[in-house]
Amino acid sequence: MHDLNRSLDLTELPLDELVACHECDLLMLKPRLSAGERAECPRCGFELFSDRPHMLGRSLALVIAALLLYVPANFLPILHLRLLGQTTQDTVWSAVAALYDSDLQGIAVVVFLCSMGIPLLKLLCQLAVLLSIRWDIGRAYGLLLYRAYHHLREWGMLEVYLMGVLVSIVKLVSLADLALGVGLACFIGLLLVQLWLEVIMSPHQIWEALSRGRSHASH
Repeated sequence: MHDLNRSLDLTELPLDELVACHECDLLMLKPRLSAGERAECPRCGFELFSDRPHMLGRSLALVIAALLLYVPANFLPILHLRLLGQTTQDTVWSAVAALYDSDLQGIAVVVFLCSMGIPLLKLLCQLAVLLSIRWDIGRAYGLLLYRAYHHLREWGMLEVYLMGVLVSIVKLVSLADLALGVGLACFIGLLLVQLWLEVIMSPHQIWEALSRGRSHASH
């Protein structure tokens, strides 16, 4: 862990050698990290960035795992509900379709975007960015896609949808016979993989790799 608390003459340093803390705005010299090291702000302790070993390979593996989980998580049954002799199977997609058929098209569109559309776009952006770094092609497009990914991050709300499912289970368990489906396990797995990906896919390393590719292309 690096201590960045140094006295700097900022007028003599180029901007690309400086970094500002996202929490307290302290301006300091950008450290050079070795594998496994992380840099913290000396004023507030916020983690500025870290250098995670094997970040690219591990991130690619997690993105592919998330994409493989995406289809069963959204299209396999989450719940099997038996009420008054009738059995229904509910999936994420069937919930969107039910809202649309109930003249709640606006809510259906929001649920679709937040639970299915935007999470898929995020994964595809991450995959394209990682492949552009791995294959050293199209890094300028990788920069655009990574910026788009950061704008999409706040709109993918899988955890909110999961909380809604869990609340529904608690309320329905006393009214009907419930059985959890494979889709729920895949949905939870997808959420956990995406959270793990957020930790592994270091923004600092991604920006550095994409910027190096752009600088080489300009020469």
